[in-house]
Amino acid sequence: MKKANGNEIIQLFESWAPKKLACMENDPIGLAIGTLNKEVTKVLVTLDVNEEVADEAIEKGCQLIIAHHPPIFRKLSNLRTDTPSGKLYEKLIKNDIAVYAAHTNLDVAEGGVNDLLADALELENREILEKTYSEHLMKLAVFVPVDHAEELRYVLAKAGAGKIGNYDSCSYSTAGTGRFRPLEGANPYIGDVGEIESTEEEKIEVVFPTSMKNRILKAMLNAHPYEEPAYDLYTLAQETNEYGIGRIGTLKETMTLRQFAEYVKERFNVPMVRIVGKENETVSKVAVLGGDGNKYIHIAKRAGADVFVTGDMYFHVAQDAQAIGLNIVDPGHHVEKVMIKGVKEKMTALCDGKLDVEFIESEVNTEPFIFI
Repeated sequence: MKKANGNEIIQLFESWAPKKLACMENDPIGLAIGTLNKEVTKVLVTLDVNEEVADEAIEKGCQLIIAHHPPIFRKLSNLRTDTPSGKLYEKLIKNDIAVYAAHTNLDVAEGGVNDLLADALELENREILEKTYSEHLMKLAVFVPVDHAEELRYVLAKAGAGKIGNYDSCSYSTAGTGRFRPLEGANPYIGDVGEIESTEEEKIEVVFPTSMKNRILKAMLNAHPYEEPAYDLYTLAQETNEYGIGRIGTLKETMTLRQFAEYVKERFNVPMVRIVGKENETVSKVAVLGGDGNKYIHIAKRAGADVFVTGDMYFHVAQDAQAIGLNIVDPGHHVEKVMIKGVKEKMTALCDGKLDVEFIESEVNTEPFIFI
């Protein structure tokens, strides 16, 4: 199997959780420390990066750390090695350990942090809590000789055009007559220089997400027999590739809020939770959002959630939730640790058969709170 370069590993990672999905302004995602332009045999996956995690990476021979929480969250005004953060950065650089951060893009990604949390709670009929990203569809209409139409449809479908919902290879064709006159210097596929030519053609129409525009056009131009293909591009009002923050779904069985709180403790392996609401009230529809979900209480309520599972709940926001009749279960911010196993498994699968690299789950507990 091929030796892995750091850039190749992150390219595969970003095929799953691309940076464009980040939904926080100026989210410091991407390469934070070091370089990816090197051979990587071991990658440590962690929620946070502190000095103990750095020591773990050194001990286990890792050249790269993939973290959920960015180690440099705000712009640095200096880089002093006599501060805790400066000592951490110095240790990582001296040991040639790169750190890549995937924050809200990993929250939003399909199979990312919020899906992993929803998986842990075994939520059914799952939907996005709030849409944060989507793309407009584009339509390509291209004119091609009838004898090349089938081949061009195949090439466009292979490039990813014509996928609508659970269907692919979707296209629409209309027959017509194309007319043109090749000028001096032309090398026409059909006809002669200086002579008006007409030929039976098909107009093939396919749709695709805006982000695929360059790939689709390149595939079409490479496969088209004409020296100068005639085509039209349209941006449609219809959107696709919808992603979002948080998830909402239903429990397999209705519970009381108290029972659900105990269930959350068990499923997330936490010693305690904070709750807002009446303990004997029944809950069935659950919204979940990893990290700090304070600004999403009204969104969760409008989505019909009986209870909202999120961390870092502020006192006055908890009162606001109580006032609008939204139950809260706060298991803390650290439940995002589910990403450690999730990222390891996903990246191991993505690299399988392609890159010779091992992904290792961090065993360091970065929870700052002690519960007594």
